[in-house]
Amino acid sequence: MPVPRRFDRRLPERDTTRINERIRVPEVRLIGDDGQQIGVIKIDDALSYAQERDLDLVEVAPEARPPVCRVLDYSKFKYEQEQKLKSARKHQQQITVREIKFRPKIALNDYETKKGHVLRFLRHRDKVKVTIMFRGREITHPERGEMILTRLAEELGDLALVEQHPIQDGRNMTMMLAPGKSIEDGTDAAALAALAAGEPELAAVEAEPEVVEVVDVVEAEPEVVEATEPAPEAVEPAPEAVEPTAAD
Repeated sequence: MPVPRRFDRRLPERDTTRINERIRVPEVRLIGDDGQQIGVIKIDDALSYAQERDLDLVEVAPEARPPVCRVLDYSKFKYEQEQKLKSARKHQQQITVREIKFRPKIALNDYETKKGHVLRFLRHRDKVKVTIMFRGREITHPERGEMILTRLAEELGDLALVEQHPIQDGRNMTMMLAPGKSIEDGTDAAALAALAAGEPELAAVEAEPEVVEVVDVVEAEPEVVEATEPAPEAVEPAPEAVEPTAAD
């Protein structure tokens, strides 16, 4: 069942610009339709001047003494102003801030995947808030979180601009990234190819059409394998030579 719309009790917006007979002052400073200043004249003379040219008398500076009025086609003037406002809104860029969270014990594969998400957000010209979440006694080692953030900023290179360096906020450490110069100029293809070379996780992330904020955390620490010298290969002993006997 559709939800009924609420009745809007607000009054409609009214154009407060005074034109023609709505201008109720004895004298005005008049500007002609050619932009030339005519001078201070009586309001009746100013109205007659506008009517002779089939135009409107518009009050453009009501605070002045006397008020300044201009002769023009008000409907055309209002339409042009609306078009300018629409054009200005069209060229405005809406900035979206994405957030992606890391843990100080994040595994290497998960780090690469989340780095791919950060890069994808930046390529969509969004800002990215990177957060390191500390739990329990992890807060006693903030240098691990700062090391991850610094490494991320260095690996992204010209693709990311650090707007806010890592700062500690309670149990979180945050850093703000913005699209770099190469992304803003549209020259990031070569840098992206170099960054993605040999990283299948990043290539897979780039292939996804949907932008998803990643907030999952990985508890597992990467396994540390100590390098040891390889054990010598077992060599089978050579068979002993058997002397032939007389029976053979």
